[in-house]
Amino acid sequence: MATSRPVFSRVYERVSRRLEDAGMAELRRELVDGAAGVVVEVGCGNGLTFAHYPDTVSRVVAVEPEPRLRAAAQRAARAAGVDVEVVAGVAEELPLPDASADVAVLCLVLCSIPDQPAALAELRRVLRPGGELRFLEHTVAEDRRLRRVQHLVDATVWPLLAGGCHTATDQVGAIEAAGFTVRRVRRFDFQPARVRVPASPHVLGVAAT
Repeated sequence: MATSRPVFSRVYERVSRRLEDAGMAELRRELVDGAAGVVVEVGCGNGLTFAHYPDTVSRVVAVEPEPRLRAAAQRAARAAGVDVEVVAGVAEELPLPDASADVAVLCLVLCSIPDQPAALAELRRVLRPGGELRFLEHTVAEDRRLRRVQHLVDATVWPLLAGGCHTATDQVGAIEAAGFTVRRVRRFDFQPARVRVPASPHVLGVAAT
């Protein structure tokens, strides 16, 4: 299933490269450090995580609905150090068999998925028993003032400008509500411009089925 966002995809490709240089690359590396076996990466964008998968990963199935970003991801896959297959699809209907993956990866995508419960249920379906969910996501702010700003921008311009992203989503709560057990989580602000914006609060962690 294709979800074409030509303007957003062009902007995202440029902005994402700048964010990599500002520290996002290190966060992606931390996200997948220690991953092993078959990985499903949902909403892989332009494939910037591919370069960070360790050689303990035997295969990555990377799902991306946006055609321009998917084409960029396919180019990135050819340069990756592990076997990466980029496929079309959406998080709510993953094109994988039951219990076929050891690890699932969500990187800056859960905030823009229209039906989070359905997407997380799909991840539980494709993960083997005892499999891992690794996540690096925007999240709702802990401080009240920024949280009010997040709700305001989410109700107005932010989703239109940022490919459907909603900043005030409790990602850890959603993951736990889907039946995952969160094993570890780190909360922090990612501020490449040193200015706190609605998308600054992040969470990075690991959950298990």
